[in-house]
Amino acid sequence: MATSLLSRFGRLAPRTSPFPLAGGAVRTLTLLASGGLVAAGVSFTLSEPDEHLSDNKDSEANNDTREPLSLPRIHLAEVRKHDGNSGEPWITYKDKIYDITDWIAGHPGGDVILQAAGGSVEPYWNIFTIHKSPHVYEILEQYLIGYVHSGDLVNGKIPEESVEDPFSSDPARHADLRTLTAKPRNAESPAYALSDSFQTPNDLFYVRNHFWVPVIEKPDEHSLTIELPDGESVTYSLAQLKDKFRSHTINATLQCSGNRRNHMTKEAGPTNGLQWTTGGISSATWTGVRLADVLADAGYPVASVRSGTIDPPEDAKHVHFSALEAYGASIPMSVAIDPRGDVLLAYEMNGEPIPRDHGYPLRALVPGHVAARSVKWLNKIVLSDEESFSQWQRKDYKSFGPNLVGKKLDWESAPSIQEMPVTSAITSAVLRDDTDADAASSKKVSVKGWAYSGGGKAITRVDVSLDGGATWDQAELLDDDRCNNTKENHNGSGRSWAWKRWEYHGSVSLAPAASTEPSTSLSFSKDKNALDKPFLCSPDIVVKATDENYNTQPQTQSSIYNARGNLATAWHRVRACERCTVKPSVDSNDS
Repeated sequence: MATSLLSRFGRLAPRTSPFPLAGGAVRTLTLLASGGLVAAGVSFTLSEPDEHLSDNKDSEANNDTREPLSLPRIHLAEVRKHDGNSGEPWITYKDKIYDITDWIAGHPGGDVILQAAGGSVEPYWNIFTIHKSPHVYEILEQYLIGYVHSGDLVNGKIPEESVEDPFSSDPARHADLRTLTAKPRNAESPAYALSDSFQTPNDLFYVRNHFWVPVIEKPDEHSLTIELPDGESVTYSLAQLKDKFRSHTINATLQCSGNRRNHMTKEAGPTNGLQWTTGGISSATWTGVRLADVLADAGYPVASVRSGTIDPPEDAKHVHFSALEAYGASIPMSVAIDPRGDVLLAYEMNGEPIPRDHGYPLRALVPGHVAARSVKWLNKIVLSDEESFSQWQRKDYKSFGPNLVGKKLDWESAPSIQEMPVTSAITSAVLRDDTDADAASSKKVSVKGWAYSGGGKAITRVDVSLDGGATWDQAELLDDDRCNNTKENHNGSGRSWAWKRWEYHGSVSLAPAASTEPSTSLSFSKDKNALDKPFLCSPDIVVKATDENYNTQPQTQSSIYNARGNLATAWHRVRACERCTVKPSVDSNDS
Protein backbone atom coordinates (compact mmCIF):
# COMPACT_ATOMS: atom_id res chain seq x y z
CA MET A 1 0.00 0.00 0.00
CA ALA A 2 1.08 3.57 -0.52
CA THR A 3 0.94 4.36 3.16
CA SER A 4 3.42 1.57 3.91
CA LEU A 5 5.66 2.87 1.10
CA LEU A 6 5.61 6.30 2.72
CA SER A 7 6.46 4.85 6.08
CA ARG A 8 9.22 2.66 4.74
CA PHE A 9 11.23 5.57 3.33
CA GLY A 10 10.35 8.31 5.78
CA ARG A 11 12.98 9.25 8.31
CA LEU A 12 12.25 12.78 9.38
CA ALA A 13 9.41 14.41 11.30
CA PRO A 14 5.93 13.69 9.90
CA ARG A 15 3.63 16.34 8.60
CA THR A 16 -0.01 16.13 7.59
CA SER A 17 -2.00 17.41 4.63
CA PRO A 18 -5.57 16.68 3.63
CA PHE A 19 -5.88 14.96 0.23
CA PRO A 20 -8.97 14.03 -1.75
CA LEU A 21 -9.11 10.29 -2.19
CA ALA A 22 -10.99 7.91 -4.44
CA GLY A 23 -14.66 7.59 -3.62
CA GLY A 24 -14.98 11.29 -2.88
CA ALA A 25 -13.70 11.10 0.69
CA VAL A 26 -11.26 13.59 2.11
CA ARG A 27 -8.87 12.10 4.62
CA THR A 28 -5.68 13.29 6.27
CA LEU A 29 -2.56 11.30 5.43
CA THR A 30 0.69 11.44 7.30
CA LEU A 31 3.53 12.34 4.92
CA LEU A 32 7.12 11.75 5.85
CA ALA A 33 9.94 13.87 4.50
CA SER A 34 12.75 11.63 3.39
CA GLY A 35 16.43 12.13 2.86
CA GLY A 36 16.71 8.79 1.12
CA LEU A 37 15.43 7.29 -2.08
CA VAL A 38 11.82 8.37 -1.87
CA ALA A 39 10.19 11.60 -0.83
CA ALA A 40 6.62 10.56 -1.38
CA GLY A 41 4.63 13.70 -0.87
CA VAL A 42 7.61 15.67 0.38
CA SER A 43 7.00 18.45 -2.14
CA PHE A 44 3.24 18.29 -1.78
CA THR A 45 2.84 21.31 0.46
CA LEU A 46 -0.86 22.06 -0.01
CA SER A 47 -2.65 22.57 3.29
CA GLU A 48 -6.09 22.08 1.79
CA PRO A 49 -7.64 20.95 -1.49
CA ASP A 50 -7.82 23.57 -4.24
CA GLU A 51 -9.35 23.73 -7.68
CA HIS A 52 -6.70 21.44 -9.11
CA LEU A 53 -7.56 18.60 -6.75
CA SER A 54 -10.72 16.54 -6.74
CA ASP A 55 -13.19 17.06 -3.89
CA ASN A 56 -15.78 14.83 -2.31
CA LYS A 57 -18.45 16.00 -4.77
CA ASP A 58 -16.51 15.01 -7.88
CA SER A 59 -18.45 12.37 -9.74
CA GLU A 60 -15.35 11.17 -11.56
CA ALA A 61 -13.59 10.50 -8.28
CA ASN A 62 -16.60 8.60 -7.01
CA ASN A 63 -16.12 6.10 -9.83
CA ASP A 64 -12.35 5.83 -9.42
CA THR A 65 -11.52 2.35 -8.18
CA ARG A 66 -7.76 2.36 -8.80
CA GLU A 67 -5.84 0.76 -5.97
CA PRO A 68 -4.71 1.77 -3.52
CA LEU A 69 -7.67 4.03 -2.83
CA SER A 70 -5.54 5.90 -0.29
CA LEU A 71 -3.36 7.50 -3.01
CA PRO A 72 -4.30 11.14 -3.78
CA ARG A 73 -5.98 11.96 -7.13
CA ILE A 74 -4.26 15.03 -8.60
CA HIS A 75 -5.23 17.18 -11.57
CA LEU A 76 -2.77 17.71 -14.43
CA ALA A 77 -2.97 21.46 -13.82
CA GLU A 78 -1.24 20.89 -10.49
CA VAL A 79 1.34 18.63 -12.10
CA ARG A 80 2.20 21.37 -14.58
CA LYS A 81 3.17 23.66 -11.70
CA HIS A 82 5.96 21.22 -10.85
CA ASP A 83 8.09 21.73 -13.94
CA GLY A 84 11.87 21.73 -14.21
CA ASN A 85 12.14 25.21 -12.71
CA SER A 86 9.93 24.57 -9.70
CA GLY A 87 12.54 23.00 -7.45
CA GLU A 88 10.12 20.12 -6.83
CA PRO A 89 9.74 18.39 -10.20
CA TRP A 90 6.97 15.89 -10.87
CA ILE A 91 6.41 13.65 -13.86
CA THR A 92 3.58 11.40 -14.94
CA TYR A 93 3.86 7.92 -16.36
CA LYS A 94 0.69 6.27 -17.63
CA ASP A 95 -1.90 7.38 -15.04
CA LYS A 96 0.47 7.85 -12.10
CA ILE A 97 2.33 10.85 -10.70
CA TYR A 98 5.88 10.78 -9.36
CA ASP A 99 7.85 13.31 -7.35
CA ILE A 100 11.39 12.93 -8.73
CA THR A 101 13.00 15.65 -6.60
CA ASP A 102 15.28 13.18 -4.85
CA TRP A 103 15.90 11.12 -7.99
CA ILE A 104 17.63 13.86 -9.98
CA ALA A 105 21.02 13.35 -8.34
CA GLY A 106 20.91 9.61 -8.93
CA HIS A 107 19.39 9.66 -12.41
CA PRO A 108 21.88 8.27 -14.96
CA GLY A 109 20.96 11.09 -17.32
CA GLY A 110 21.45 13.73 -14.65
CA ASP A 111 19.05 16.64 -14.80
CA VAL A 112 18.11 15.93 -18.43
CA ILE A 113 14.99 14.29 -17.04
CA LEU A 114 13.84 17.78 -16.01
CA GLN A 115 12.79 18.30 -19.62
CA ALA A 116 9.84 16.03 -18.84
CA ALA A 117 9.02 17.65 -15.48
CA GLY A 118 5.52 19.03 -15.23
CA GLY A 119 4.17 16.52 -17.72
CA SER A 120 4.41 12.99 -19.04
CA VAL A 121 7.74 11.22 -19.32
CA GLU A 122 6.36 8.74 -21.87
CA PRO A 123 7.10 10.77 -25.03
CA TYR A 124 10.73 11.05 -23.92
CA TRP A 125 11.00 7.37 -23.06
CA ASN A 126 9.55 6.52 -26.45
CA ILE A 127 12.66 8.24 -27.77
CA PHE A 128 15.11 7.12 -25.05
CA THR A 129 14.03 3.49 -25.37
CA ILE A 130 16.82 2.39 -23.02
CA HIS A 131 14.42 3.30 -20.20
CA LYS A 132 11.92 0.63 -21.17
CA SER A 133 13.06 -2.04 -18.76
CA PRO A 134 11.64 -3.52 -15.54
CA HIS A 135 14.62 -2.17 -13.61
CA VAL A 136 13.76 1.44 -14.53
CA TYR A 137 10.08 0.97 -13.69
CA GLU A 138 10.97 -0.43 -10.27
CA ILE A 139 13.09 2.64 -9.52
CA LEU A 140 10.39 5.03 -10.68
CA GLU A 141 7.71 3.32 -8.61
CA GLN A 142 9.56 4.29 -5.45
CA TYR A 143 8.70 7.93 -6.12
CA LEU A 144 4.95 7.45 -6.57
CA ILE A 145 2.81 10.13 -4.88
CA GLY A 146 -0.58 9.81 -6.53
CA TYR A 147 -2.83 9.10 -9.50
CA VAL A 148 -3.78 11.50 -12.28
CA HIS A 149 -7.35 12.64 -11.60
CA SER A 150 -9.73 10.50 -13.60
CA GLY A 151 -11.42 13.60 -15.00
CA ASP A 152 -8.18 14.41 -16.87
CA LEU A 153 -7.90 10.99 -18.48
CA VAL A 154 -9.14 10.05 -21.93
CA ASN A 155 -10.07 6.39 -22.11
CA GLY A 156 -8.06 5.88 -18.96
CA LYS A 157 -4.93 7.56 -20.38
CA ILE A 158 -3.29 10.96 -20.31
CA PRO A 159 -3.78 12.76 -23.66
CA GLU A 160 -0.78 12.11 -25.86
CA GLU A 161 1.97 14.69 -26.17
CA SER A 162 4.67 14.95 -28.78
CA VAL A 163 8.24 16.15 -28.29
CA GLU A 164 11.02 16.86 -30.72
CA ASP A 165 13.34 13.91 -31.19
CA PRO A 166 16.81 15.11 -30.08
CA PHE A 167 18.36 12.16 -31.96
CA SER A 168 17.05 13.31 -35.34
CA SER A 169 20.38 15.00 -36.12
CA ASP A 170 22.58 12.07 -35.11
CA PRO A 171 25.14 11.00 -37.73
CA ALA A 172 24.70 7.99 -40.00
CA ARG A 173 26.48 4.85 -38.80
CA HIS A 174 28.18 1.97 -40.59
CA ALA A 175 25.87 -0.97 -41.21
CA ASP A 176 28.42 -3.44 -39.81
CA LEU A 177 28.29 -1.98 -36.30
CA ARG A 178 26.29 -4.25 -33.98
CA THR A 179 23.70 -1.94 -32.42
CA LEU A 180 22.76 -2.52 -28.78
CA THR A 181 20.52 0.54 -28.42
CA ALA A 182 19.44 2.94 -31.15
CA LYS A 183 18.60 5.99 -29.01
CA PRO A 184 21.08 6.74 -27.64
CA ARG A 185 23.26 4.82 -30.06
CA ASN A 186 25.47 2.17 -28.51
CA ALA A 187 27.12 -0.22 -30.90
CA GLU A 188 29.97 -2.75 -31.02
CA SER A 189 32.76 -2.88 -33.55
CA PRO A 190 32.46 -5.93 -35.82
CA ALA A 191 34.92 -8.74 -35.14
CA TYR A 192 36.96 -8.17 -38.28
CA ALA A 193 37.58 -4.52 -37.32
CA LEU A 194 39.17 -5.65 -34.07
CA SER A 195 41.92 -7.79 -35.57
CA ASP A 196 42.42 -6.97 -39.25
CA SER A 197 44.33 -3.75 -38.58
CA PHE A 198 46.11 -2.05 -35.71
CA GLN A 199 43.94 1.06 -36.04
CA THR A 200 40.19 0.59 -35.96
CA PRO A 201 38.68 2.55 -38.87
CA ASN A 202 36.79 5.58 -37.61
CA ASP A 203 33.45 4.41 -38.95
CA LEU A 204 33.89 1.00 -37.31
CA PHE A 205 35.08 2.29 -33.92
CA TYR A 206 32.64 1.21 -31.22
CA VAL A 207 30.04 3.79 -30.21
CA ARG A 208 29.13 4.55 -26.59
CA ASN A 209 26.69 7.43 -26.17
CA HIS A 210 24.56 8.38 -23.18
CA PHE A 211 22.55 11.02 -25.05
CA TRP A 212 22.21 12.48 -28.52
CA VAL A 213 25.19 13.72 -30.53
CA PRO A 214 25.58 17.51 -30.30
CA VAL A 215 25.56 19.55 -33.49
CA ILE A 216 28.60 21.86 -33.72
CA GLU A 217 28.23 24.20 -36.68
CA LYS A 218 31.40 26.28 -36.15
CA PRO A 219 34.03 23.95 -34.65
CA ASP A 220 36.88 26.50 -34.58
CA GLU A 221 34.70 28.71 -32.38
CA HIS A 222 33.95 25.86 -30.00
CA SER A 223 35.29 26.88 -26.60
CA LEU A 224 36.76 25.14 -23.59
CA THR A 225 36.51 26.85 -20.22
CA ILE A 226 38.84 25.92 -17.37
CA GLU A 227 37.60 26.87 -13.92
CA LEU A 228 40.17 27.19 -11.16
CA PRO A 229 39.47 26.57 -7.45
CA ASP A 230 39.47 30.32 -6.68
CA GLY A 231 36.58 30.83 -9.08
CA GLU A 232 38.71 32.36 -11.82
CA SER A 233 38.31 30.86 -15.29
CA VAL A 234 40.14 30.85 -18.60
CA THR A 235 38.47 30.12 -21.93
CA TYR A 236 40.15 28.84 -25.09
CA SER A 237 38.64 28.41 -28.52
CA LEU A 238 39.58 25.27 -30.42
CA ALA A 239 41.58 27.42 -32.81
CA GLN A 240 43.51 28.90 -29.88
CA LEU A 241 44.29 25.47 -28.47
CA LYS A 242 45.72 24.40 -31.82
CA ASP A 243 47.73 27.61 -32.29
CA LYS A 244 49.04 28.11 -28.77
CA PHE A 245 50.09 24.61 -27.72
CA ARG A 246 52.32 21.99 -29.26
CA SER A 247 50.44 19.01 -30.66
CA HIS A 248 51.14 15.42 -29.60
CA THR A 249 50.14 12.11 -31.14
CA ILE A 250 49.67 8.80 -29.36
CA ASN A 251 48.20 5.40 -30.14
CA ALA A 252 45.63 4.42 -27.56
CA THR A 253 42.90 1.85 -27.07
CA LEU A 254 39.58 2.80 -25.51
CA GLN A 255 37.43 0.18 -23.84
CA CYS A 256 34.04 0.34 -22.15
CA SER A 257 33.97 -0.95 -18.57
CA GLY A 258 31.12 -3.24 -19.62
CA ASN A 259 32.96 -4.89 -22.50
CA ARG A 260 32.18 -8.66 -22.42
CA ARG A 261 29.37 -8.07 -19.90
CA ASN A 262 27.27 -10.50 -21.93
CA HIS A 263 29.77 -13.25 -21.12
CA MET A 264 29.50 -12.54 -17.41
CA THR A 265 25.71 -12.61 -17.66
CA LYS A 266 25.68 -16.00 -19.35
CA GLU A 267 28.37 -17.59 -17.21
CA ALA A 268 27.75 -16.07 -13.78
CA GLY A 269 24.35 -14.42 -13.48
CA PRO A 270 22.18 -11.41 -14.41
CA THR A 271 23.93 -8.08 -14.87
CA ASN A 272 22.60 -4.57 -15.24
CA GLY A 273 23.81 -2.75 -18.32
CA LEU A 274 24.35 -2.97 -22.06
CA GLN A 275 25.16 -6.54 -23.03
CA TRP A 276 28.44 -6.01 -24.85
CA THR A 277 30.23 -9.08 -26.22
CA THR A 278 33.83 -8.50 -27.42
CA GLY A 279 33.36 -5.33 -29.47
CA GLY A 280 33.18 -2.63 -26.78
CA ILE A 281 36.82 -1.81 -27.50
CA SER A 282 38.69 -0.12 -30.35
CA SER A 283 42.06 1.49 -31.01
CA ALA A 284 43.10 4.64 -32.83
CA THR A 285 45.84 7.20 -33.30
CA TRP A 286 44.92 10.42 -31.49
CA THR A 287 46.29 13.93 -31.91
CA GLY A 288 45.75 16.87 -29.59
CA VAL A 289 47.41 19.06 -26.98
CA ARG A 290 48.55 17.90 -23.58
CA LEU A 291 46.09 18.64 -20.81
CA ALA A 292 49.01 19.47 -18.49
CA ASP A 293 50.24 22.20 -20.84
CA VAL A 294 46.81 23.83 -20.92
CA LEU A 295 46.36 23.60 -17.15
CA ALA A 296 49.74 25.23 -16.64
CA ASP A 297 48.79 28.07 -18.96
CA ALA A 298 45.48 28.49 -17.15
CA GLY A 299 47.22 28.95 -13.81
CA TYR A 300 47.73 25.56 -12.17
CA PRO A 301 51.37 25.21 -10.92
CA VAL A 302 52.19 22.09 -12.96
CA ALA A 303 55.98 22.50 -12.97
CA SER A 304 56.21 23.20 -9.23
CA VAL A 305 54.05 20.23 -8.31
CA ARG A 306 55.96 17.91 -10.63
CA SER A 307 59.32 18.99 -9.22
CA GLY A 308 58.14 18.75 -5.62
CA THR A 309 58.82 22.42 -4.99
CA ILE A 310 55.30 22.71 -3.60
CA ASP A 311 52.75 20.17 -2.43
CA PRO A 312 49.78 19.55 -4.72
CA PRO A 313 47.07 22.10 -3.83
CA GLU A 314 44.38 20.44 -1.70
CA ASP A 315 41.62 22.33 -3.50
CA ALA A 316 42.62 20.93 -6.90
CA LYS A 317 43.04 17.18 -6.39
CA HIS A 318 40.66 16.23 -9.21
CA VAL A 319 39.99 17.35 -12.78
CA HIS A 320 36.33 17.37 -13.81
CA PHE A 321 35.40 17.02 -17.46
CA SER A 322 31.98 18.24 -18.62
CA ALA A 323 30.38 17.64 -22.01
CA LEU A 324 27.92 19.62 -24.09
CA GLU A 325 25.21 16.95 -23.71
CA ALA A 326 25.34 16.77 -19.87
CA TYR A 327 27.77 13.89 -19.38
CA GLY A 328 30.53 14.36 -16.82
CA ALA A 329 33.44 12.49 -15.23
CA SER A 330 36.78 13.17 -13.54
CA ILE A 331 40.33 11.91 -13.09
CA PRO A 332 42.85 12.56 -10.31
CA MET A 333 45.10 15.57 -10.85
CA SER A 334 48.08 13.24 -10.46
CA VAL A 335 46.98 11.51 -13.65
CA ALA A 336 46.22 14.74 -15.48
CA ILE A 337 49.72 16.20 -15.02
CA ASP A 338 51.80 13.00 -15.07
CA PRO A 339 54.51 13.71 -17.67
CA ARG A 340 54.28 10.05 -18.74
CA GLY A 341 50.49 9.97 -18.62
CA ASP A 342 49.88 11.42 -22.10
CA VAL A 343 46.44 12.84 -21.25
CA LEU A 344 45.29 14.81 -24.28
CA LEU A 345 42.64 17.25 -25.34
CA ALA A 346 42.22 15.51 -28.67
CA TYR A 347 40.84 16.87 -31.92
CA GLU A 348 42.07 14.29 -34.47
CA MET A 349 41.43 10.56 -34.73
CA ASN A 350 43.39 8.45 -37.21
CA GLY A 351 44.61 11.60 -38.96
CA GLU A 352 41.15 13.12 -39.44
CA PRO A 353 38.99 15.47 -37.38
CA ILE A 354 37.35 13.41 -34.65
CA PRO A 355 34.00 12.11 -35.97
CA ARG A 356 30.82 13.40 -34.36
CA ASP A 357 30.07 10.10 -32.60
CA HIS A 358 33.49 10.20 -30.96
CA GLY A 359 33.55 13.72 -29.58
CA TYR A 360 33.82 16.24 -32.42
CA PRO A 361 35.35 18.72 -32.22
CA LEU A 362 37.17 18.16 -28.89
CA ARG A 363 37.37 15.35 -26.35
CA ALA A 364 39.45 14.31 -23.39
CA LEU A 365 41.68 11.33 -24.09
CA VAL A 366 42.86 9.56 -20.92
CA PRO A 367 44.89 6.58 -22.16
CA GLY A 368 45.06 3.41 -20.10
CA HIS A 369 41.85 4.32 -18.27
CA VAL A 370 38.26 3.25 -18.68
CA ALA A 371 36.81 5.08 -21.67
CA ALA A 372 34.17 6.68 -19.44
CA ARG A 373 36.83 9.19 -18.32
CA SER A 374 37.66 10.27 -21.88
CA VAL A 375 34.74 12.68 -22.05
CA LYS A 376 33.50 13.58 -25.52
CA TRP A 377 32.23 16.97 -26.75
CA LEU A 378 34.32 18.57 -24.03
CA ASN A 379 33.46 22.19 -23.19
CA LYS A 380 34.40 22.66 -19.53
CA ILE A 381 37.10 21.58 -17.07
CA VAL A 382 36.82 22.27 -13.35
CA LEU A 383 39.61 21.80 -10.79
CA SER A 384 38.15 20.54 -7.53
CA ASP A 385 39.00 19.07 -4.14
CA GLU A 386 36.86 15.99 -4.84
CA GLU A 387 35.63 13.81 -7.67
CA SER A 388 33.00 14.86 -10.16
CA PHE A 389 29.52 14.88 -8.70
CA SER A 390 28.05 13.35 -11.84
CA GLN A 391 26.05 10.14 -11.73
CA TRP A 392 28.65 8.46 -13.93
CA GLN A 393 31.44 9.16 -11.46
CA ARG A 394 29.63 8.60 -8.17
CA LYS A 395 27.01 5.94 -8.89
CA ASP A 396 28.18 4.12 -12.00
CA TYR A 397 31.38 2.65 -13.42
CA LYS A 398 32.20 0.88 -10.17
CA SER A 399 32.40 -2.78 -9.21
CA PHE A 400 31.22 -4.69 -6.14
CA GLY A 401 31.65 -8.12 -4.59
CA PRO A 402 29.91 -11.22 -6.01
CA ASN A 403 27.75 -11.45 -2.87
CA LEU A 404 26.19 -8.01 -3.33
CA VAL A 405 23.26 -9.08 -5.45
CA GLY A 406 19.78 -7.68 -4.91
CA LYS A 407 21.08 -5.44 -2.15
CA LYS A 408 21.25 -1.68 -1.89
CA LEU A 409 24.77 -0.79 -2.95
CA ASP A 410 26.91 1.61 -0.98
CA TRP A 411 28.30 3.50 -3.96
CA GLU A 412 30.58 5.64 -1.84
CA SER A 413 32.36 2.54 -0.54
CA ALA A 414 33.76 1.56 -3.95
CA PRO A 415 36.40 3.50 -5.86
CA SER A 416 35.62 4.75 -9.33
CA ILE A 417 37.09 2.61 -12.09
CA GLN A 418 40.13 4.34 -13.55
CA GLU A 419 42.92 2.12 -14.98
CA MET A 420 41.69 -0.98 -16.79
CA PRO A 421 42.78 -4.53 -15.88
CA VAL A 422 44.37 -6.94 -18.35
CA THR A 423 42.01 -8.74 -20.72
CA SER A 424 41.87 -10.39 -24.13
CA ALA A 425 39.40 -11.87 -26.60
CA ILE A 426 39.16 -14.09 -29.65
CA THR A 427 37.73 -12.39 -32.71
CA SER A 428 38.05 -15.24 -35.21
CA ALA A 429 38.51 -19.02 -35.02
CA VAL A 430 38.36 -20.59 -38.45
CA LEU A 431 38.72 -24.24 -39.47
CA ARG A 432 40.98 -24.33 -42.49
CA ASP A 433 40.34 -26.13 -45.77
CA ASP A 434 43.97 -27.24 -46.19
CA THR A 435 43.61 -30.02 -43.61
CA ASP A 436 44.91 -33.44 -44.72
CA ALA A 437 42.17 -35.60 -46.15
CA ASP A 438 42.99 -38.53 -43.82
CA ALA A 439 42.64 -36.32 -40.73
CA ALA A 440 38.90 -36.76 -40.51
CA SER A 441 38.70 -36.24 -36.77
CA SER A 442 40.81 -33.07 -36.64
CA LYS A 443 41.39 -29.90 -38.59
CA LYS A 444 43.82 -27.05 -38.71
CA VAL A 445 42.50 -23.88 -37.08
CA SER A 446 43.54 -20.24 -37.30
CA VAL A 447 42.72 -18.06 -34.33
CA LYS A 448 42.96 -14.25 -34.06
CA GLY A 449 42.24 -11.71 -31.39
CA TRP A 450 43.33 -8.78 -29.29
CA ALA A 451 44.85 -8.31 -25.81
CA TYR A 452 45.02 -5.15 -23.72
CA SER A 453 46.04 -3.91 -20.29
CA GLY A 454 45.44 -0.47 -18.82
CA GLY A 455 47.79 1.89 -17.02
CA GLY A 456 50.30 1.89 -19.87
CA LYS A 457 51.36 -1.72 -19.27
CA ALA A 458 52.42 -3.66 -22.35
CA ILE A 459 51.05 -7.10 -23.19
CA THR A 460 53.98 -9.51 -23.03
CA ARG A 461 52.30 -12.89 -23.54
CA VAL A 462 49.08 -14.37 -24.88
CA ASP A 463 48.35 -18.02 -24.04
CA VAL A 464 46.01 -20.10 -26.20
CA SER A 465 44.49 -23.49 -25.43
CA LEU A 466 42.79 -25.66 -28.05
CA ASP A 467 41.44 -28.18 -25.55
CA GLY A 468 39.46 -26.12 -23.07
CA GLY A 469 42.42 -25.09 -20.92
CA ALA A 470 44.07 -28.49 -20.37
CA THR A 471 47.21 -27.55 -22.34
CA TRP A 472 48.57 -24.21 -23.50
CA ASP A 473 50.81 -22.63 -26.11
CA GLN A 474 51.81 -19.04 -26.85
CA ALA A 475 50.29 -16.97 -29.61
CA GLU A 476 52.31 -14.77 -31.94
CA LEU A 477 52.14 -11.10 -30.93
CA LEU A 478 51.94 -9.01 -34.08
CA ASP A 479 54.67 -6.44 -34.51
CA ASP A 480 52.66 -3.23 -34.51
CA ASP A 481 55.57 -0.79 -34.55
CA ARG A 482 53.34 2.14 -33.76
CA CYS A 483 52.74 1.06 -30.16
CA ASN A 484 53.82 3.79 -27.76
CA ASN A 485 56.69 1.87 -26.22
CA THR A 486 58.74 1.92 -29.44
CA LYS A 487 61.59 4.34 -29.98
CA GLU A 488 59.94 5.71 -33.11
CA ASN A 489 56.84 6.75 -31.16
CA HIS A 490 55.93 10.44 -31.34
CA ASN A 491 55.53 11.08 -27.63
CA GLY A 492 58.36 8.97 -26.20
CA SER A 493 56.62 8.33 -22.88
CA GLY A 494 57.64 4.69 -22.89
CA ARG A 495 54.11 3.64 -22.01
CA SER A 496 52.01 1.16 -23.98
CA TRP A 497 48.53 2.58 -24.38
CA ALA A 498 47.38 0.37 -27.25
CA TRP A 499 46.28 -3.23 -27.59
CA LYS A 500 48.32 -6.08 -29.02
CA ARG A 501 46.88 -8.10 -31.86
CA TRP A 502 47.79 -11.78 -31.90
CA GLU A 503 47.45 -14.91 -34.03
CA TYR A 504 47.71 -18.63 -33.40
CA HIS A 505 47.67 -21.63 -35.75
CA GLY A 506 47.21 -25.23 -34.64
CA SER A 507 45.09 -28.35 -34.96
CA VAL A 508 41.93 -29.21 -33.07
CA SER A 509 40.07 -32.45 -32.61
CA LEU A 510 36.46 -32.38 -33.77
CA ALA A 511 33.35 -33.98 -32.34
CA PRO A 512 29.65 -33.83 -33.19
CA ALA A 513 28.05 -30.67 -31.89
CA ALA A 514 25.34 -30.95 -29.27
CA SER A 515 22.78 -29.34 -31.59
CA THR A 516 22.28 -29.08 -35.33
CA GLU A 517 23.11 -25.39 -35.43
CA PRO A 518 25.40 -23.18 -33.36
CA SER A 519 23.43 -21.41 -30.64
CA THR A 520 24.74 -17.93 -31.38
CA SER A 521 23.68 -15.06 -33.57
CA LEU A 522 27.29 -14.56 -34.69
CA SER A 523 27.55 -17.88 -36.55
CA PHE A 524 25.46 -19.67 -39.09
CA SER A 525 25.66 -22.60 -41.45
CA LYS A 526 27.25 -22.38 -44.85
CA ASP A 527 24.83 -25.02 -46.07
CA LYS A 528 21.30 -23.82 -45.41
CA ASN A 529 19.89 -27.10 -46.76
CA ALA A 530 21.79 -29.24 -44.28
CA LEU A 531 20.74 -27.86 -40.91
CA ASP A 532 19.16 -31.18 -39.98
CA LYS A 533 22.49 -33.00 -40.30
CA PRO A 534 25.03 -33.31 -37.48
CA PHE A 535 28.14 -31.15 -37.77
CA LEU A 536 31.50 -31.10 -36.05
CA CYS A 537 32.87 -28.60 -33.56
CA SER A 538 36.13 -28.12 -31.70
CA PRO A 539 36.51 -28.16 -27.92
CA ASP A 540 36.65 -24.76 -26.24
CA ILE A 541 39.40 -22.60 -27.66
CA VAL A 542 40.60 -20.43 -24.78
CA VAL A 543 42.72 -17.29 -24.53
CA LYS A 544 44.28 -15.42 -21.61
CA ALA A 545 46.79 -12.58 -21.60
CA THR A 546 49.60 -11.43 -19.30
CA ASP A 547 51.06 -7.93 -19.08
CA GLU A 548 54.57 -6.71 -18.25
CA ASN A 549 53.78 -6.64 -14.52
CA TYR A 550 52.65 -10.29 -14.71
CA ASN A 551 49.02 -9.41 -14.18
CA THR A 552 46.87 -12.06 -15.84
CA GLN A 553 43.19 -12.80 -16.33
CA PRO A 554 40.97 -14.69 -13.88
CA GLN A 555 39.77 -18.08 -15.04
CA THR A 556 36.02 -17.62 -14.59
CA GLN A 557 33.48 -14.83 -14.73
CA SER A 558 31.81 -16.19 -11.60
CA SER A 559 34.94 -15.43 -9.54
CA ILE A 560 34.71 -11.73 -10.45
CA TYR A 561 30.93 -11.49 -10.80
CA ASN A 562 29.33 -8.17 -9.94
CA ALA A 563 25.75 -7.12 -10.51
CA ARG A 564 26.80 -4.19 -12.72
CA GLY A 565 28.72 -6.54 -15.00
CA ASN A 566 31.78 -4.32 -15.09
CA LEU A 567 35.32 -5.55 -15.82
CA ALA A 568 34.30 -8.95 -17.20
CA THR A 569 37.89 -9.97 -17.87
CA ALA A 570 37.86 -13.77 -17.43
CA TRP A 571 39.34 -16.19 -19.98
CA HIS A 572 37.51 -15.97 -23.28
CA ARG A 573 36.23 -19.21 -24.78
CA VAL A 574 34.92 -19.99 -28.27
CA ARG A 575 34.43 -23.03 -30.47
CA ALA A 576 35.25 -23.43 -34.16
CA CYS A 577 32.61 -25.30 -36.14
CA GLU A 578 32.19 -26.63 -39.65
CA ARG A 579 29.27 -24.38 -40.40
CA CYS A 580 30.67 -21.11 -39.12
CA THR A 581 31.27 -18.26 -41.51
CA VAL A 582 34.83 -17.16 -42.18
CA LYS A 583 34.94 -14.18 -39.80
CA PRO A 584 32.86 -15.07 -36.73
CA SER A 585 33.16 -18.08 -34.47
CA VAL A 586 30.84 -19.83 -32.07
CA ASP A 587 31.17 -18.28 -28.63
CA SER A 588 31.06 -21.02 -26.04
CA ASN A 589 29.42 -18.59 -23.63
CA ASP A 590 26.49 -18.72 -26.04
CA SER A 591 26.29 -22.50 -26.14
